[in-house]
Amino acid sequence: MTAERLRWGILATGGIAAAFTADLIDLPDAEVVAVASRTEASANTFAERFGIERAYGDWASLAEDTDIDVVYVATPHSAHREAAGLCLDAGRNVLCEKAFTLNAPEAEELVALARGRGSFLMEAMWMYCNPLVRRLKELVDDGAIGEVRSVQADFGLAGHLLPEARNGMLPPTHRLRDPGQGGGSLLDLGVYPVSFAQLLLGEPTDVAARAVLSEEGVDLQTGALLGFGGGAIASVHCSIVGGTATSASVTGSKGRIDVPYGFFFPDRFVLHRDGRDPEEFAAAPADGPRNSLKHEAREVMRALRAGETESPLVPLDGTLAVMRTLDAIRDRIGVRYPGEAVTPA
Repeated sequence: MTAERLRWGILATGGIAAAFTADLIDLPDAEVVAVASRTEASANTFAERFGIERAYGDWASLAEDTDIDVVYVATPHSAHREAAGLCLDAGRNVLCEKAFTLNAPEAEELVALARGRGSFLMEAMWMYCNPLVRRLKELVDDGAIGEVRSVQADFGLAGHLLPEARNGMLPPTHRLRDPGQGGGSLLDLGVYPVSFAQLLLGEPTDVAARAVLSEEGVDLQTGALLGFGGGAIASVHCSIVGGTATSASVTGSKGRIDVPYGFFFPDRFVLHRDGRDPEEFAAAPADGPRNSLKHEAREVMRALRAGETESPLVPLDGTLAVMRTLDAIRDRIGVRYPGEAVTPA
């Protein structure tokens, strides 16, 4: 690692990998030096697009590249355990996309591996690194709305409007409907509402859930009610069959906070305190939605330069707690993925 620039490797070449790489290139203290895919053609195309020096047609070559300070794992979550584990085994630091893994046991394996080797590992939960979300949490923690009574959050998209849709529905082979790729709305979209609730309330003590499943056995939409110690409740919803408000609200004993569309990368939120006029908090121009992925990249680089093996903004214990909740929801709705060694708890 150099004092001037931190060297990144990109593992996978899909849409989120491209978006993150574009933001990395825009950061003066980051350098993307290598990319890997399962095929040389895909890696080469990606490398040419972003001017990356080295392109590998296999993951192992990237993992073994000692000229890399940290690897960003951007595969579908069904491959996170394999890809991130390969990099950690080779001594690389890792930023791994969410959902962190398919289930909590896989997540525990990665965390144990990272901690055993003293390597940095972080879930790419960019929402937690967003300055406006951090400000919202500070207000809640400081008692701006009193004791939190409830949290509501939703994230749904109209799958039939995506370019890949056929006859008004995503095809069964699409990753969002493919059980082999961890398909369904919960792990892809529901991780955001669940993570938002747990950012403010911690891990739930009780989980209830209902879902509509596809013919392939993945959840097309899921609603869950989470109970917490002290009597707080969170209502979370996700869907790949209908676009939702994608908003959030936190209600306390003395007021509430409303976050409009895009709660996980907000440009503003409104604080309502009993007996006072509403206050709007807006993102600074440099912190707006278009720069959202940069915040997590900066946090990774800050932590690595400080010699930290995990981020206080996205702690590994918090990631594990979210994965346990996702497992519990899947247990309630009857979703299990091929090859899972254990039944979700």
